[in-house]
Amino acid sequence: MTIYFYGADEAPYGCFSNFSAHDLELDGQVWPTLEHYFQAQKFIGTRHADLVRRARTPLRAAELACSAGS
Repeated sequence: MTIYFYGADEAPYGCFSNFSAHDLELDGQVWPTLEHYFQAQKFIGTRHADLVRRARTPLRAAELACSAGS
């Protein structure tokens, strides 16, 4: 069976979205969403990685990552 989802609010599989509001602990830090962690990996070892981790929303984390990369 193929599972389709995109938005974090889609039932019943939205919980698998990178934007789903589920904290996770990785690399010794708590991340608000998987999207925060994913985007911060572009800046490992820099101040910008923590800025992305502390973004208020997963969309903002993605925006910060994109703006820093340009």
